[in-house]
Amino acid sequence: MVLVAIFSETGFFDYCAVKAYRFSRGKVWAMITLLCLIAAILSAFLDNVTTMLLFTPVTIRLCEVLNLDPRHVLIAEVIFTNIGGAATAVGDPPNVIIVSKQELRKRGLDFAAFTGHMFLGICLVVLVSFPFLRLLYWNKKLYNKEPSEIVELKHEIYVWRLTAQRINPASREETAVKCLLMQKVLTLEMLLRKKLRTFHRQISQEDKNWETNIQELQKKHRITDKILLIKCLTVLGCVILMFFLNSFVPGIYLDLGWIAMLGALWLLVLADIHDFEMILNRVEWATLLFFAALFVLMEALAHLHLIDYIGEQTALLIKVVPEDQRLAVAIILVLWVSALASSVIDNIPFTATMIPVLLNLSKDPDVNLPMKPLIFSLAMGACLGGNGTLIGASANVVCAGIAEQHGYGFSFMEFFRYNFKLLTLN
Repeated sequence: MVLVAIFSETGFFDYCAVKAYRFSRGKVWAMITLLCLIAAILSAFLDNVTTMLLFTPVTIRLCEVLNLDPRHVLIAEVIFTNIGGAATAVGDPPNVIIVSKQELRKRGLDFAAFTGHMFLGICLVVLVSFPFLRLLYWNKKLYNKEPSEIVELKHEIYVWRLTAQRINPASREETAVKCLLMQKVLTLEMLLRKKLRTFHRQISQEDKNWETNIQELQKKHRITDKILLIKCLTVLGCVILMFFLNSFVPGIYLDLGWIAMLGALWLLVLADIHDFEMILNRVEWATLLFFAALFVLMEALAHLHLIDYIGEQTALLIKVVPEDQRLAVAIILVLWVSALASSVIDNIPFTATMIPVLLNLSKDPDVNLPMKPLIFSLAMGACLGGNGTLIGASANVVCAGIAEQHGYGFSFMEFFRYNFKLLTLN
């Protein structure tokens, strides 16, 4: 989050938004398809959270340019981020846990074997997801029904009011600042009421004047600090390189969190940030607190043996199936149980618990099941299950937090209403 906060000071995200707008030639679904494909490809090699940290500000700015509702586009990106993360052994934490298991490696499930099988299945999921997503999101749901001028004014009022609400006056100066902010809100609301009297409601269509607007956008949104941009790209490139080396080089004993932390500290030194408090204000502390509480809850469930119970009951159901149908039932059962469980609980402890259960099933002479299909089913279900609910994957929560900070938050039910249908299809 610190890396992205400093990165945003360069104007790089606005610049990318204008370039994507120009490349799509004003066609909304060409832009959405492009963003989703890039998100899926990056997530196959980067952590999902990192991908959404980089993509969310770009998407929001681009949607503001096109007068779109960013929430639907962000949800679509999160879907393909979670799908793309399942394609490789380093794309999602459950996959990393599986490939890091020494016993699985000894039985032939290495990086190449895992990625080779998962990649083909994920390609099929992507091909099926695009047309279904097009059916879910019609243009009338994507476009704002009001002109961009009114939409931007409403959003500006929301941001000013949110800023004022976050100030807890402890001194006379802070009270004066809060009063000035609320006075600004009242002024903007008066301006909004005047504009609402004169405008005629209409649904926006494809931008026919994109060629005439692109020149103005390029003048307004450009790289503001090229030196800082070079520093940010250098640090980010080193962090990504360390992510790869951490997966392949056994001599590196840093986990992904420490690598990102060291990168943030390095960039703070290089960027010579004087107003460090401004950077800290951009960190999603509410999101971090949510993750901390979620991990405490998962540890409590582990001590209650709830996750162990789910794994044991799954194994018992597989054993009672006739032998000629056992493999097919086992694959389907592991896939659906892992997907549904990962929708409501964190998929990392669930994957770690299910691996020994599946290994014992493959070793049991009474069951006589091959190991690899069961492991692939577990990985597929655990990764795709993150699309089921807002708390199903870390990338979902991070994206929602950043969107809320920009004034475009979406609720749990709004996420669930669209994504669970797609999860079922996948």
